[in-house]
Amino acid sequence: TALVARPRAPQPARTGRAVVAMGAPGLQLAAAVLSNPRTLALGASAVASVVAVLVWLARSLTTPQRQYSAGDDFNSVQAEYNAWTNDGILEYYWGEHIHLGYYNEAERAAGYKKKNFIQAKYDFIDEQLKWSGAPSTITSILDVGCGIGGTSRYLAKKFPAATVTGISISDAQVARATQLAKAQGVPNAKFELKDALKMEYADNSFDLVWAIESGEHMPDKKRYVEEMARVLKPGGTLVFATWCQRETPPDFSPAERKTLDFLYGEWTHPYFISIEEYVRLMSGTGVLESVQSDDWVKETIASWRHSIWVGVWDPWIVVRKPWAWWKTVRDGVTLERMHRAFDCGLMRYGMLKAKKKLMPSA
Repeated sequence: TALVARPRAPQPARTGRAVVAMGAPGLQLAAAVLSNPRTLALGASAVASVVAVLVWLARSLTTPQRQYSAGDDFNSVQAEYNAWTNDGILEYYWGEHIHLGYYNEAERAAGYKKKNFIQAKYDFIDEQLKWSGAPSTITSILDVGCGIGGTSRYLAKKFPAATVTGISISDAQVARATQLAKAQGVPNAKFELKDALKMEYADNSFDLVWAIESGEHMPDKKRYVEEMARVLKPGGTLVFATWCQRETPPDFSPAERKTLDFLYGEWTHPYFISIEEYVRLMSGTGVLESVQSDDWVKETIASWRHSIWVGVWDPWIVVRKPWAWWKTVRDGVTLERMHRAFDCGLMRYGMLKAKKKLMPSA
């Protein structure tokens, strides 16, 4: 016998009131929890904690923490560059050259991220050398503030008949530069631990005195220029690149002053000066002639954000070093603030060059 299912009687639609009634116990419980003074206190405490963390984070990232200081037994520039050299992160991303790169007009139009970040640094050296007008017959070169020696070794390869001397205040940099010169087979490059403000070389020692981005760290810019001029041979070439602040007047606004104070204090810079002030200092030595300057902001500014992107594309060396996370975040923020300062004209990229006057014949 077939079994026939009896049709079910139609069910009345549930009204909104019925749904509310079914959920009433849950709503009542939620209301009770939310109205509990202890719950409210915990919620307010959590919100306050989040706000406090955000305020602390904002304040920390806008307050410089590596101000310049120097004494008989300590120099913050030496300490910071020792730390950067030893942790290996800067070398991993920036290669052997701790300076900005060069991007020509076509490369800027195509998009800076299409250019190899490291190659841009080699291009900078080539462009600075070309701009200097130094002859190909030079036999002695001094690289003032040589970092881990990338530029010194590159120049040594371009001028195999020349002796290239790189100096740094960082003993870790000198050791690493020497190690790399030996590994790469560059016997005509040597590195010495010296203070650029008292180099202890004889007068008139070098055909070419060269520097890239070392003047920023000098606590006495006048002495820096005078020492480079002193050790330069008569008829020799002085050329250096350095970050500069804009000329005054007009005076810096409070916002500009705050930005500069951060840029001084975060990467242990005593202070910056203008391109025009460097020209005045060079002319004031009395031994330099044909003093010329230029501003290469347009050619170099892409380096700031490009350096951030290379870290985004390849973060693993930082991921593996959790003790470096906070410092890396701070450096990323500073790179962006540097970009903005150069972009708005507060900072300029100074290129300076001169010849040393020939000694009068007896």
